[in-house]
Amino acid sequence: MRRRDFITLVGCTAVWPLAAYAQQPLPLIGFVHVGSAKALGHLVTGFRQGLKETGYIEGQNVALELRWADGQTSRLPEMVADLLRRHVAVLVTGGGEAPVFAAKAATSTIPIVFSMGNDPVQAGVVASFSRPGGNATGVNLLTAELEAKRLGLLHQMAPKVPIVAHLVDPRYAPTEANIQNVAAAAREMGLQIVVIKASSETDIDGALAIAAEKQAGALLVAADPFFNSRRDQIVALAQRYAIPAIFEQREFCEAGGLMSYGTSITDAYRQMGVYAGKMLKGEKPADLPVVQADKFTLIINLKTAKSLGLTVPQGLLDAADEVIE
Repeated sequence: MRRRDFITLVGCTAVWPLAAYAQQPLPLIGFVHVGSAKALGHLVTGFRQGLKETGYIEGQNVALELRWADGQTSRLPEMVADLLRRHVAVLVTGGGEAPVFAAKAATSTIPIVFSMGNDPVQAGVVASFSRPGGNATGVNLLTAELEAKRLGLLHQMAPKVPIVAHLVDPRYAPTEANIQNVAAAAREMGLQIVVIKASSETDIDGALAIAAEKQAGALLVAADPFFNSRRDQIVALAQRYAIPAIFEQREFCEAGGLMSYGTSITDAYRQMGVYAGKMLKGEKPADLPVVQADKFTLIINLKTAKSLGLTVPQGLLDAADEVIE
């Protein structure tokens, strides 16, 4: 072999591994949520922030595939299956039990990061908060556990209202327990509860009409991924019927809702992004404790209160973390 040919061959051999390395696909995270992108896209912003905190930026050293069920839980198994066919390194599920159960049914090896509003231990998703075991861990938002607290805040806002409508989604796993908790709290407050059920867009219209027929003077909207995805519709109906309402997320107040009390969902998704980044670096879900929300915020929309003819009690104003004027 001539010396020039040998040098050329060595040069090609040295360059090839670098070129091959550059063409390697980015690690892929699959993200599946019960809700809709239009209503809940801000959660992805929080998730990306968490990834960034662990050194991952979408498009540079990680790829992200998003799937939204738009409230149709029956679509979740196929969405998860599609993501697994794309060889995701981590699965992220949002919107309660249904998506994480779909993910756990599809794989026992791919790491799963979840967010849930109810207790993941009681639901059978993890073995314990400190040592989840298995291939799933995540964030417990404690949204469902706060229903009775929201009812109390609503009662403070409208103390002369004797009948409160409780809007629930019968498909959501924690619903029956939440109905019982709210009913028990209502008895202590001397309130009558009218349970109205909705699991579709048209159901919501009908449910609010029933609340008006039953002369409900206030509305407690259950913590529920489906209702979160129908935020604008529910707020508009509450305004149409001039009924004071309380919700779980700040975004309802931004849309014109009267009150909200709950955790920062965006920050919870930031934490999910942190966990996804840790898993990409090799940490195991079984060793990452479930994060429990420990900060809750009360938001009051004064403009909406004024339009409803309500005078916000000073105690509520003092307790509010934010007042929208």
